[in-house]
Amino acid sequence: MSAITSRRSARTLIAATSIMLLATACTTAKEPPAHKDGALGSLPSQSGKPKDGGTISVALPVGLSPSTMFPLPSSTDIPLGNQLLVRNLYAEADVGTDDLVNAEQSLAELPEFSSDGTTVTIALKEGNTWSDGAPVVADDLVFTIDLIKAAVGLSAVNWASYVPGGFPDNVTSVTASDDHTVELKLSEPTNPGYFLHSVAIQLKPLPSTAWNIAAKDGAHLDFTDPANAKKIYTFLAEQGRVLTDFATNPLWQTVNGPFRLETFDPSTGGYTLAPNPAYTGPDPSRVDAVQFRPFTSTQAMLNQLLAGELTVGALDASFATQLDALEKKGYHVYGRPGPAAVNPLVINFANTTGNFDKVIAQLYVRQALQHLIDQPGYIKSRGVYNGAAAPNYSTAQAGTPYAPEFGDEAPYPYDPAAAKKLLTDHGWKVVEGGTTTCVSPGTGPGNCGEGIPQGQELSFNLLYANAPASNVNRDLAFISEARKLGITITGEAKALNFLYKNTDNNGSPAYKDKWAMVDQGAFTMGAYPSASIFLSSKAFFNLGSYNDPKADELIEASVHSTDPKALVAETTYLGENLPWLFMPNVDNIAVWSDKISGPPASFANLTAYGLVGANPQAWYFHS
Repeated sequence: MSAITSRRSARTLIAATSIMLLATACTTAKEPPAHKDGALGSLPSQSGKPKDGGTISVALPVGLSPSTMFPLPSSTDIPLGNQLLVRNLYAEADVGTDDLVNAEQSLAELPEFSSDGTTVTIALKEGNTWSDGAPVVADDLVFTIDLIKAAVGLSAVNWASYVPGGFPDNVTSVTASDDHTVELKLSEPTNPGYFLHSVAIQLKPLPSTAWNIAAKDGAHLDFTDPANAKKIYTFLAEQGRVLTDFATNPLWQTVNGPFRLETFDPSTGGYTLAPNPAYTGPDPSRVDAVQFRPFTSTQAMLNQLLAGELTVGALDASFATQLDALEKKGYHVYGRPGPAAVNPLVINFANTTGNFDKVIAQLYVRQALQHLIDQPGYIKSRGVYNGAAAPNYSTAQAGTPYAPEFGDEAPYPYDPAAAKKLLTDHGWKVVEGGTTTCVSPGTGPGNCGEGIPQGQELSFNLLYANAPASNVNRDLAFISEARKLGITITGEAKALNFLYKNTDNNGSPAYKDKWAMVDQGAFTMGAYPSASIFLSSKAFFNLGSYNDPKADELIEASVHSTDPKALVAETTYLGENLPWLFMPNVDNIAVWSDKISGPPASFANLTAYGLVGANPQAWYFHS
C-alpha cells in the first residue's frame, strides 16, 4: 500500500467513524439544557468566606502551548501569560456589560482625541509599579511603540496586528509629555472606536528601564534611537523564544501583573504561576499557585473534570450532554458565544495548486460552498454543537450595533439545490457523488470563469485543528455535503500550533500552496469589529491573501470615518462577498469547581476568549 493510499484510507475511516458517532449520538445522548437569555447554564453568585492558599489547576486550550515570553507577538507567536504577567494598557470589558473597557483593570484612562482625530492623549494611572520597584510610567508605553515600529521595520510579520499604513506607520510622533501622559500624533484621522479596540487595547507598556538592552548584561540603550530600538527588539524577540529559559531568564521576572512565572515545562507547554509579591494593581491573588495544565484532546480534559482533577476547564460543545454529570461532580457550568467572535473557514486565495486560486476567485463558487454549510443543522446536531452555538453569517454578530444589514437572515442559507444551480449555471457539470468538472470554460455569464480550463475539477484540501471535536465534526459534515455534489475536499487534522505556524501566507509563505482552506477555530473581532487586521489586502494577519478593492475601501472608511454606519456597510459587504466561509459561533463553555468562588464576571469572561483568557487573580478557595 502506498503512503498516499494509506493516508486516504485513514481519512475515509475517520470520516466514517465520525458519521457513526453522529448517528449514535442522535439516538442515545441526553438533550443539553436550553439557552436562557443567550447563555447555557447560569452564573452563581460570589459566595463563601475566602481562604488564603491552595493551588488552582486550569486547563490550557487543547493543542495551544506558549511559544514566546516576549509580550509583542509576531503573527505566528503564542505568548505566555496574557495579561497575568504584563498588564495590558486597557483590559477588555467584562462580558455582559456595555463598558468600553474594564476600567479597574486598565493601566490608563480612556484615550482622549483632538477634534480632528489626529492627536491621541493617553493618561496612565499613577501608583503601578514593576516587580523591580520601578514605576509604570509614560516612557514604558513610548518604549512599546518604539519597539513595534522597530519590529515592523525589520519584518512586517513581526507585529500580529500590523497593516501597512496603519499603526504604527501612522504615528508621526510619540512623546511622554510628563511621567504619566503620552501624546501620539497621527498622520490622518482615526475612528476613536477603532483606535481603542483594534490598537490601544493590544498595547502593553513594557519595562523601559529593565528591557532596554541588546545583549545579556548589556548596556542600557536609548530606545528612542530607531537603530537602538531595532537591536533591542531583535534581542528580546530572540530571548523570548528560548523555551528552556522561560522561567529562568531574569528578563521575564520583571513583571507588573498579579503573577510571575515559577515553572515551565518546554516538552508539554505546561506552566505554573505564583503571585507577584510586588503587585500594585487591584485584586491581588489569594492562592499559592495557578497551574496551567496541557491536554492532548478535549476528551482527556473532560475525563479529568469528571475525575475531579481540574479546578477550571472547558467543555467542548460536542460534550454538552455532560452538563448534568459535571454539576453532580461539584462543578459550575456556564457558556455562551464569545462576544464579537467569528468562526470562519479561512480561504487561501493565493494557493495555485490545481488552479484553486482561479476557482475560488469566483464569487459564485464561494456562494455555492456557503450554501453547503448547514449552520442550523450543525447547531442542533448532538454530534456537533448539541445546541450550544448560534448562527453567524458575517464579521459582526446579529443583534450588535455593527450587525450587517441582513441581520440574522443568511445571505446564503443551507441549500444544496441552490449550490448545484450556481455551478451548473456557470458551466460546471455536476456529478453527484462523482467528480464535478468545468465543461464551459470562458469568462461569459454562463462560463466557469477566468483561468479555469476545460475539465477542471472542484477539488481542494481543508486543514482543521484536531480539537475541539465540535469543529472536527462540523468540518467533516461540510466535506460530506460537498462530496454529494461531486466536490472533493480532502480533510487533514493538524495540531493547532502547527496551523498557527504554517497556514499564514505572510508568516509562512513557503507553505502557501499546501493549504486551500483552514479551520483554526474562532477569531475575536473586538468590540469595534472592523476586519482591518484580518481582511485588508495589506494586513499581515490576512492569512489567506484576500484582496478585494471594495472591501479595502469599506475597511478604510470604518477605520477613519466617524460615520456610525461605516462599519455596518463593511460587515454587510463581507457577509455577502465571502472572504471566509462562515460557520456557527460555538458557545465557549466554562467549567469550574464549586470549591472556588469570585466575582461572577471573572467566570463569565471565560466565555469571551476561553481558557486562554483566564484571569484567576480574582478567584479563591472558600470555606
